[in-house]
Amino acid sequence: MPFFLSRLLLRLSVLRTWAAPIVVIIVVFVTSWPLMALAEPSGSELIRPENYWWYFVVTAATVGYGDFFPESGGGHVVGAYVIIGGIVTLTTVFTKMASVLEQARGRRMQGSITVSASGHIVLIGYTAGRTERIVGELLADGGCAVVLCAWDEVPTHPMPEEPIDFVRGEPTESDVLRRAGVDRARTVLVDARDDNEALAIAVTVNHVNADAHIVVTLRDMAQTSLLRYVDEDIRSVQWHTPRMITEELTSPGIAEVYAELMTHGGANTYSVPLPESLGPVLVDRCRTALGRGHGATLLAARAGEQLMVNPDWRTELPAGSVLYYVSRQRLSPEQISQALRSEDASPGR
Repeated sequence: MPFFLSRLLLRLSVLRTWAAPIVVIIVVFVTSWPLMALAEPSGSELIRPENYWWYFVVTAATVGYGDFFPESGGGHVVGAYVIIGGIVTLTTVFTKMASVLEQARGRRMQGSITVSASGHIVLIGYTAGRTERIVGELLADGGCAVVLCAWDEVPTHPMPEEPIDFVRGEPTESDVLRRAGVDRARTVLVDARDDNEALAIAVTVNHVNADAHIVVTLRDMAQTSLLRYVDEDIRSVQWHTPRMITEELTSPGIAEVYAELMTHGGANTYSVPLPESLGPVLVDRCRTALGRGHGATLLAARAGEQLMVNPDWRTELPAGSVLYYVSRQRLSPEQISQALRSEDASPGR
C-alpha cells in the first residue's frame, strides 16, 4: 500500500512538494489503526487512542521502544505495514531535503537568487583577480555583508568559498539590481568594463536607490562631471586604485579628501627635516607647533629607517628626523625652528 501510494503520488508530481510525506503518513495512520483494531484481541491496550498514536510514531520512525506491541499474527502484519510506511515517508522527506539543498546550492552558484539582506555593500561588475582583492579587503574590514552582481558572461559564482551572495544578470536592469538588494543597500560600487557602461549603470542604481552611497570607478576622471548630472552625491574613484576604492566604500568621503590633497591650490602633503640644532624633539611639540604656528597637521615622521604614521605624541624624534605634514604651503626648516621656539616661549610651557 505505501509503495503503491508513493508511485501514484510520483506520477501526479506530488512528490515534488512537502505534501507527499504528509499524505503518506496520514494515509498509513488512518488505514493501520482500524486494521490493528480488527487484528488484535478485544480490550488490547495497543489500540486505545492514547496509546496507538505513540506506538505509530515510534514504529514508523523505526525506533521501536517496545512498550506497546501487537500480540497477534495479524497485528504483526499491520505493524510491518506501519514500518514500511514510515520508511517510505522518511525516504521521501530526506529526498526532498536533499533536493531543496541541491537546488539552493545550484541557484546560489548560478546567481539566480534574490538577496534578502539590507544595509549591505553591493559590488556591480567582476574582473578576475581585481574583484577578489576588493572583496578580500571588505571582508577583512568586517561589519557588513557583501553581494556581488555580475553580467551573464560570468556563468557561475566566481568566489563560492567566500561568504558573499552572487547575483547574475544585466546590471542596467532595475529588476536585476533589486535581486541584488540594491534598493536596500547601504553602499554600491559600480566597477564596470568601461566608463560608458559605468555611467549607464550608475543611472540605474541611482534610480533604484538614490539614498545609497554610490561609488563609481572611472578610467578617465574627467567623466566625473557627467556623474554630477545624475547625482551630486555620487563619488568617483580612479579605476587603477583598488585600495582607495575599498577605503571610499567603508569610509565615505575619503576619496574626496585624497583628491583635494592631490589638487594644486588646496591643502597638500609636504615633508621637511628637523634642524639638527634643535636636538631631540617630542612629537607632541611638533604637532602643537605646526598647528598653532602654521595651521598644519603632522601625518608621519621618519627617524632613520623607521617610518611612523600617526606617531604617538610621547615619541621622541632624534635630530634630523623628517616630518610629513598637511598644509596649504611648504614650510622651511627655519619656519619649523621658529614655530618650535615660539611654542616653547609661550605661557604655560
